[in-house]
Amino acid sequence: MQPPTPVPVEVRTELARVVERWRQLPLDRAERHAGAVRELVQRLADEVAERIGQDPWPVPDLGPATLMDQLAVMVYDASEVGLPEDLAGQLGDLRRALA
Repeated sequence: MQPPTPVPVEVRTELARVVERWRQLPLDRAERHAGAVRELVQRLADEVAERIGQDPWPVPDLGPATLMDQLAVMVYDASEVGLPEDLAGQLGDLRRALA
């Protein structure tokens, strides 16, 4: 049995697809797409900070190897505070952009 999660099923599904696609990318292509992923991670971090009444904080650039972990954490945090409604769609857009 898995512990409960605030992340809706459709968001978990899209996140898993993004992560799988990311793992298939050669390093040079991952590095080319890293900016778009970081942008989504930072936007989610900013929205979460705003929702919980904290100042925004910069998400550190730890390289492409850790980017999916950062995305997963921010997807969880955003889901936990109820943001954003179209997260599954944003993740789907990201996955398609990684093609």
